[in-house]
Amino acid sequence: MIKVLYVEDEVNLALIVSDSLEDSGFEVIHRENGFDALAVFKRDKPDVIVMDIMMPMMDGYTLATEVRRIDPQVPIIFLSALTQAEDVVKGFHIGANDYIRKPFKVEELVVRIEALTKRAMRSTAMIYNIGDYVLDTNRNLLSHGSIIERLSFRETELIRRLYENKEVVVPREEIIKTYWKDDTYFTGRSLDVFISRIRKYFVKDDRIRITNVRGVGYIMKIS
Repeated sequence: MIKVLYVEDEVNLALIVSDSLEDSGFEVIHRENGFDALAVFKRDKPDVIVMDIMMPMMDGYTLATEVRRIDPQVPIIFLSALTQAEDVVKGFHIGANDYIRKPFKVEELVVRIEALTKRAMRSTAMIYNIGDYVLDTNRNLLSHGSIIERLSFRETELIRRLYENKEVVVPREEIIKTYWKDDTYFTGRSLDVFISRIRKYFVKDDRIRITNVRGVGYIMKIS
């Protein structure tokens, strides 16, 4: 049974969602603030965390940051009324695997929990040597000598996709569909900015290039 740590301070909503998740076959541990949730996370090791952002004592961003220091892999889903682009981007940059805006349908939450936990169960520790860099996909880390960069889940997965298809163009639409589903914010210019951030991670090895093939997609080349 999948164990869900659900963090939500709105009591009525929490009761409805908790009951619905339990009816769907999940074990649910509910807490009303990030401080208590962090203690539960350390003790009970849930399979996935579903959390609000605006909470008393410790907000969701802080909780996610603390969780990522302990466990880079456990799936995190933000479930929030904060819908501005910068809020979503901050959530993913901290290390969230998904971001669902309120109001939402519980059926959608169930599907996303199942998808993320299945992916986590299938994943195995994989190390990629990319030029002078080492990508640890299990811990979402990119290292260059003693310098270690903590990546978001999407950054790790996209770097892996580009590397596994090096010298081949990975279509833009394929990237968006795979990693952002139907979230229209992460298209066009936003994807270019995301790729630019990934390029900066590899500046210490000028043999590694991630090139934009105009109107088609991106390609990683290692000379």
